[in-house]
Amino acid sequence: MEQINYSQLTYLVILGSVILLWFVVQNRASLGKLMQQALIWGLIFLGVLAAVGLWEDIRQTVRPMQSVVSGDRIELPRAPDGHYYLTAEVSGVPVRFVVDTGASQIVLNQADAERIGIDTGALAYMGRAFTANGAVRTASVRLESVAVGPVRHADVRAVVNEGDMGQSLLGMEYLQRFSSIEITGGTLVLTR
Repeated sequence: MEQINYSQLTYLVILGSVILLWFVVQNRASLGKLMQQALIWGLIFLGVLAAVGLWEDIRQTVRPMQSVVSGDRIELPRAPDGHYYLTAEVSGVPVRFVVDTGASQIVLNQADAERIGIDTGALAYMGRAFTANGAVRTASVRLESVAVGPVRHADVRAVVNEGDMGQSLLGMEYLQRFSSIEITGGTLVLTR
């Protein structure tokens, strides 16, 4: 850590005080307006300090939470809610998944299943899944393809959840198609 050079600090404090005193003397006729402007500049300064201090959180919220695909490697940044999200093309339709190592399979919610062309009303919900909210019925389906950039898998097994589910899940059966799964520095890395 650098040591504080007190002579330079003293010089800067004296210089700043002289400039401030000169500015006040020059504007003594309109001190109310001067105080108002000083308050505005002080608030701007505090706003900039807050933005710098919270920059990492702001950047996580503002930047898109999408995967970075390079060759056989997919990198997923952690979202502000702590989950990892992946948008994959399922049978040519983009579907946003929560990467869930606690789920055994790809689990589609009703809305996503219908968007990719599955008639959810004609499915036989004969399976059963046990979730944090209790048991739900599921129906087995085959997905023509699941693709993330150049990484493509054909004829993928999945289930459609009959219950209320906000987000489709990308479970271990799909994740095991990759040779390596690691979490490092807030990023989930899938390597083929």
